[in-house]
This record gives sequence, C-alpha cells and structure tokens, in this order.
Amino acid sequence: MTSTSTPDFPLRHWSRRGAGALFLWPVSQIYRALSGFRRFLYARRLLRTGRLDVPVVVVGNLTVGGTGKTPLVIALARALLVAGYRPGIVSRGYPGSDPGPREVHPGDSPSEVGDESLLLAARCECPVFIGRKRFAAGGALLAQHPEVDVILCDDGLQHYALARDIEIAVEDSRGSGNGFLLPAGPLREPVSRRVDYRVANGVTRTGTSRMDIVPAGFFWVDSPRDPVGDGLLTGSVHAFAGIGSPDRFFRSLQSLGLSFVEHRFPDHHAYRAEDLQFEGADWILMTEKDAVKCRRFGRDNLVYLRVDARLDPAFLQRLTSQLRECLNGRQTS
Repeated sequence: MTSTSTPDFPLRHWSRRGAGALFLWPVSQIYRALSGFRRFLYARRLLRTGRLDVPVVVVGNLTVGGTGKTPLVIALARALLVAGYRPGIVSRGYPGSDPGPREVHPGDSPSEVGDESLLLAARCECPVFIGRKRFAAGGALLAQHPEVDVILCDDGLQHYALARDIEIAVEDSRGSGNGFLLPAGPLREPVSRRVDYRVANGVTRTGTSRMDIVPAGFFWVDSPRDPVGDGLLTGSVHAFAGIGSPDRFFRSLQSLGLSFVEHRFPDHHAYRAEDLQFEGADWILMTEKDAVKCRRFGRDNLVYLRVDARLDPAFLQRLTSQLRECLNGRQTS
C-alpha cells in the first residue's frame, strides 16, 4: 500500500542503457557541452569565483538523487569539532523560499529555509547559513561568527562561484548508473570529474572511502530530543518517506525487526496534516528529514528514526591533515 509515489521512470532508464536512455542521449550531449563550457568559464576566471577567508570543504554528488550527503555533513561537522576545529555550514536552503543569506535556527519554518538545512541546524552544534549565493552566505556566516575556521558547503559541488579547498563526492550502491549525463542518465558531471575524496555509502569500492549509515534510535517528532521507550512501537505501524532514496529508510526499519505499511512521497514533499491520515495507524514512522516538517501537526503518535554516518577513520585523518595544511598555508601567505 502506498499513498503517493515518486515517478520511477527516470530511475529505471538511468540504471541501464535502454531505449529511453538512448533516445535522450543526444540531449545529454548538449547538457555535457553547456556544463563543460560553464566550467571552462570559471576556470579561465571569465565568471567570478569568490574565495572566503577560511578553508572551504564542499560535499556534493556527481549524480542526482539521495546518496547520504546530509548525514555525511553532520558527521564531518561533529568530527571537526572533536578535532578542535570550529566549523560552520553553508547550504542553498532548497526548497525553501528565502533566498538568504540568513542563519538557520531549529525553530525556523522549513518552507522558508528548507528541510535539509533545518535538519543540519538541529543536529550540528555549529552555525548554519543558507543562501542561493553560497559565497554571500559564507561571508555572512563569518561576519556573524568570526570564530569559525572552516566552512562545510552542503551540496555545492557544481556551485563554482564559491572557491573550495577540498571536494568530497558522495555515491551509493547505484554508482554512476548507466554512465550517461542528464537527462539520459543520472550524472550531473562526467564520472571522470576529479575530486579530492570519493565516499561510498554502504558499499566498498576501489578508490573510495566507505561510509555506513546506521540507525541511532527512535525519537518523538514533537519532542526530538526524547527517545522512544523500548518495545513501545507495537500494533499497527505505518512508515513513510519523502527523500531521495526511500528504500534505504525502509530497509533500515526492516533490519530493526519492524513490520509496517509503506508509503512513499516525493523528495522534499511539503506535508499537510491530511497526508498522514493513515487508516488504523497506531504509530507513524518517518525519516529525520521528514520530521522537521511534521512537528507542527501536534500529534503524539509520530516517531522518527535518527541515523548517523559511520566514517572510515583513515578518511577523517587524511581530511583533517589536509585541512591543517590549508590553514597553515593561509596563515603564512
């Protein structure tokens, strides 16, 4: 049983070089040419790139769709805090209506600041700023929080207007799909695009660092710091997800031994109270990204699954070492 489902045609033809992908391949060559020309303009400084006063680490995807980027940004922010850094986070704030730049606080409206940035503000003990112009958002963050010594840019791999010191590309089990660029395939940029680090979510691949997203407990949607007691989720359980890769969420619930009725919504769906009127539901489970949009409903049977990204210690060691070199280089220049 599903309530609203995301169209799966793109996912189907992006996974193989079938008729649909081949039909769109000529269009993808136009996309390749235009995106390549854009990169050329930035590389030749014919389009302006702004550089902030602190190192910038960009985390993004070469493909469309959810790969686990937001959990990685949360894990990196926490790891940097433990290592003695004072990070800040910059995000576009999609699909929020506010163009920014502005700081995001946990109580802000998701329709204004976006669901992912709101989640980052709730989970990360560091300032989070949004802005369609990332350079302006980063400048506003540093002006208001001069203690910040490194910027994490969430989903900015193709945002060349912001200069970056380190690039991290996240992928999952789908890899590069059929290897074609949009719209014939899932790639935003060619798979040969160079980055400093490739992080693979849930899979082991040559040339990548593995990341695993693991369940970290159930929490109340209307009281997000309070865990749900063990054994409470009995009776009729419904689960829904409006994220880029909902199957990953449902598999996590199954791995925890739960039986549930599954519902799917489009990524970044703007929920209404009536969307969650599942007949006979004793409990309604959701992702943490969905939870930030459902707190205003004031219902006591809404629960979200918190997840954490478990990172390779060797990857974190290399990253922090590279950051130290960036900071030392700026101090001596």
